[in-house]
Amino acid sequence: MIRLEQFTQADFKQLIEWIKDEELLMNWSGSLFSFPLTEESLAWYIEDTNDPLTSDAFVYKAVDEATGEVVGHISLGGISRKNRSARISRVLVGSTAHRGRGLCQEMIKAVLKIGFEQLDLHRIDLGVYDFNQGAIGCYTKAGMTLEGTSRESLYFNGSYWSLTEMSMLEAEWEKLYGRHKALQAV
Repeated sequence: MIRLEQFTQADFKQLIEWIKDEELLMNWSGSLFSFPLTEESLAWYIEDTNDPLTSDAFVYKAVDEATGEVVGHISLGGISRKNRSARISRVLVGSTAHRGRGLCQEMIKAVLKIGFEQLDLHRIDLGVYDFNQGAIGCYTKAGMTLEGTSRESLYFNGSYWSLTEMSMLEAEWEKLYGRHKALQAV
């Protein structure tokens, strides 16, 4: 099982070690960061995050509960309290040794649970580059619905990448997983 904990400055070094090349950085963050990833850019990234009352973004590390090892990274941002919506982004299972074990699906379910049960959201969406079939499979298995594709939306290294849009609504979450309002802080 996966437990999400706040991503802090103490986690910067590990994330930087995971993001070894520009293509992986682009796949993980789009054009938000420049390569190489730095502690300074990550400090900016977590500014004003993770406050349940005021933040419009929550940034997490994913911890394998069985081993205590940090195995990934995920964020829930673009939070609109008025529209009760948010966007999952920057999903990464860090080490290639951890991939293919269902950790991505557990991370997605954990962040959806926070969004629907703690933040009382109505809609959560995400974008994934269409060539990343492993991620699309993970999100589909977690219950996300394919909405469409933003064609050729990012230009990188001489070619365009298309972004597949997916989402889940509150009623879909409840149908798949039930609803258990949590009282803990996000």
